[in-house]
Amino acid sequence: MIQAEIKSLLREDISILIKIANTGKYYLCDCGEASQLTVKEIQSVSAVFISHTHIDHFSNFDGIFRHQIGSGERVVICGPKNIHQQIEARLNSYTWNLIDEKAIEYEIREIISPKEINVYILRPPHWNQELIQTQNFLFEDDQVKVKFAILDHKTDSIAYLFKEKDSVTFHEEASGFRKGKWISELKTAFENNDEDKEIDIEGTVYKASDLFHLLTRNQGYRLGVIMDHAADQENYGKIKAVFSEADLVYIESFYKDSDQEFAKLNYHSFASASGKIMKDCQVKEAVPIHFSRRYTETDVMEIETAFYKAFRGN
Repeated sequence: MIQAEIKSLLREDISILIKIANTGKYYLCDCGEASQLTVKEIQSVSAVFISHTHIDHFSNFDGIFRHQIGSGERVVICGPKNIHQQIEARLNSYTWNLIDEKAIEYEIREIISPKEINVYILRPPHWNQELIQTQNFLFEDDQVKVKFAILDHKTDSIAYLFKEKDSVTFHEEASGFRKGKWISELKTAFENNDEDKEIDIEGTVYKASDLFHLLTRNQGYRLGVIMDHAADQENYGKIKAVFSEADLVYIESFYKDSDQEFAKLNYHSFASASGKIMKDCQVKEAVPIHFSRRYTETDVMEIETAFYKAFRGN
């Protein structure tokens, strides 16, 4: 199951660690100041997802790569337009004469549009970027597939949905057959919708579709992270298209309702607006995050109260 942990304290910038249970694999959403993020966790991060590069979301990137260099791993970094140039500039601001060229490799995935992702490679010591391909998907590995929405924050701000891979359950008690490799073959046919696949069970050949009733598809857990965005209908349409009926969403609620004029001016959301869009998306659970640093704990409680009132409709 996908889990998330906010690594920033109240008056720190935002950073969220995404954990894949029982795998030791981590993903990081945004690189703001985060005193709760440990070196061990950073070294286990295989992919970083940047919403946008305002300083409160990107200031700790140097601290991240400081603890990753030397791992010899390839780390994926996803982000908005020009993210490859900004990372290249950060890396080139240091002297790397003692670093081996195999110390690390960054794969930068720049989101140009919903169907256009430019992929670059950056390697030490010169960090010269190389465009290797353009693809129509953002990220997928053995555990998760990541969808996204490009929101307006007076700059592109990427909201990410982490979807756990679906699983397939075999109902042994209903089969009447002995276990064997045929079960994995049947699951593969089911996942590929290969109805005509021949399945050999104890010397008898069956058509896969005749055995599909023995299987159930379990939808993977869906966890979303929605950072800075203007509280407007265009953004809400994009959010609904990606995050509807998600299991859990963390969403920016930067301002109190009484400060919503500041929200409008600065292309941010505010408490009840964030709560309402989550209600409209029918997500199962939602958590307000990323509050203005000007606010006290009492102010944050006010934000949370207004958010959950709008989300739960009470």
